[in-house]
Amino acid sequence: MSDGIADGPLFQPIRVGGMDLRNRIMLPPHGRLTGDLFGSERQARAQIAYWRQRAESGAAWICGLNGFVANPVIPGFEPTGLGATVRGVFRLPQFRERAARYAEAVQAAGAYASAQLIMQGGMPHSPSGLMANHTNNQVPHVLDAAEIAWFVEEYAFCAAEAKAAGLDGVELHANHEDLLQLFLSPATNRRDDSYGGDRERRTRLLLDVLRAIRRKVGADFTVGVRLNMDELFEGGYDLAEGLAIATALQASGTVDYLHCVVGNNWGAPSYIQTHHYGVARWSDLAHRFTRALDIPVVHTGRIATAAAAARVVEEGHADVVGMARAVFADGDLVAKARGGRAADIRPCVGTNDCLHRVVVEGMRFGCSVNPRTGREAEPPPSRTERPRRVLVAGAGPAGLELSALLAERGHRVSVWEREERVGGQMRVAARAAENASYADFLAFQERRLASLGVEVALGREATAEAVADAGFDVVAVATGARSRRPDIPGVDLPFVVDGREVLLGWAEVGGRVLVVAMEDHMQPLTIAGHLADLGRDVTVLYPTPAVAPLVGRYSIGAPLAKLSAAGARIEVTERVTRVEPGRVVSRNVYSGVAREHTGYDSVVLACGGEAESALYTELEGRVAERHVLGDAYAPRRISFATRQAYELALRI
Repeated sequence: MSDGIADGPLFQPIRVGGMDLRNRIMLPPHGRLTGDLFGSERQARAQIAYWRQRAESGAAWICGLNGFVANPVIPGFEPTGLGATVRGVFRLPQFRERAARYAEAVQAAGAYASAQLIMQGGMPHSPSGLMANHTNNQVPHVLDAAEIAWFVEEYAFCAAEAKAAGLDGVELHANHEDLLQLFLSPATNRRDDSYGGDRERRTRLLLDVLRAIRRKVGADFTVGVRLNMDELFEGGYDLAEGLAIATALQASGTVDYLHCVVGNNWGAPSYIQTHHYGVARWSDLAHRFTRALDIPVVHTGRIATAAAAARVVEEGHADVVGMARAVFADGDLVAKARGGRAADIRPCVGTNDCLHRVVVEGMRFGCSVNPRTGREAEPPPSRTERPRRVLVAGAGPAGLELSALLAERGHRVSVWEREERVGGQMRVAARAAENASYADFLAFQERRLASLGVEVALGREATAEAVADAGFDVVAVATGARSRRPDIPGVDLPFVVDGREVLLGWAEVGGRVLVVAMEDHMQPLTIAGHLADLGRDVTVLYPTPAVAPLVGRYSIGAPLAKLSAAGARIEVTERVTRVEPGRVVSRNVYSGVAREHTGYDSVVLACGGEAESALYTELEGRVAERHVLGDAYAPRRISFATRQAYELALRI
């Protein structure tokens, strides 16, 4: 039965510049994490395969090439940061060959291929030595007139190279702390020459670049601008000025479309919005631009589902929608939506771990909900020639993914879960308001297992005796983790409760709550945010030098903004050493100086988990083959669990 998405305007064609799009779905740059197009041959193949698969699924337009513009610095100066490329990709000797392969792969599948031109601001260049960023105090270099003129010509050269390589268009990255945005913004452009001051002069650099590009590429090459609709930053331009900038760009006759976004590189929201924000939350702002402009408007911003994409287009909020993390989660999203199978789309949970694994921890890219993403150049898991009876003990993220993968390979799989619901700790975390998307993913996994015929026994604990007597060929222990209770005197007092029990509604807390944070990712912030939602007065003590050190800049702003707005207090480098009635004692982790915290009614532990691996140990020598994965091996995050499930599924 059709869900209406396939028959709606999302799948109607539209012309943008020189591109006749088959539908309204565009994929903005986001695949660089899966492989560097200009790196090794293996990396290039990985990224090209990633884009090819999504074009074959039916995406109409892939702006997949992160095109960093050359960064002219004096000899010996070392720019820092994610976008601090010195030699721009367009000047690499392999640019045309690699870009052509990307374009050919996308175009052969019926989609259009374009590139984004990026010059990250403050690395080290800026108009006035200012950054729209209170979390970065590095002082940038102020461009002079000659350097500005160099940039204008370099942008034009880059666009011409993109056209020569066979791409269908380019997009200027004039948002999210790009150099072009720093010139547009009254917060960061304080120049007193012809490139600063009023809006017309602040817009001059962007218009000079666009005119130079047009002189190089002509009128038939698609050129667009990605623009912050509202900077949402003190001293920055607001929505009215954003509309005025957009109107001036259209009037120049140099742009074919406008790509409307919100957010920045560090704030709340960041430009990669987390699950703390509603789906398509800012599309009504894009609607203002769609009504005001005659050129097509693209909107990207937490459009996490096919239904949301369809709604944005149907309601006239945008002509085209950009979807990035949603197609990390499911590379077949477009095909499934077009085929009336939206319920089969693997949902994105919006954690941004796909980014932070790479940017914060330097690990290989991984999507939390889809361990296959980024491996499109590898053959998919094959059907087994030797089906085996497999028991998966535990139905958390690791157990669910492993069970489905093994069943897809042809094994006969049973799942024993001691609770009455699947999901493990992910189910508990879903009780927090901002984690509602977790429940969507668990529901998807349940439907997936049912369609594969996996036997799921709820309320059945996998004891060593029962498992050994059942005679399975393989046993995979995915029993998760129990709450960690730190070795602190007084931690067993009745007013000290576990954060998971608070989320489940099993524990009552008083009006003033002290949260003991001993976990480096999102759990303490989630529990503190839930307590704030309940109207509690919250203080959080972290022993680490920073709040949630494994949560990167693209995600940290949302929970911190929520807690700040609720009046919560967060202190760092404070290690709780004793809990007593009426007071909590902490010591500075560096100096050892003791402090007392009084007046709290409850203490809530947000201390992560400890592996629940007893079953694996007890099964030694009692079953033919056993494995352990997920939190039962070492408590980590969802992406760790699902990636371990994928690797194990290949080996059984």
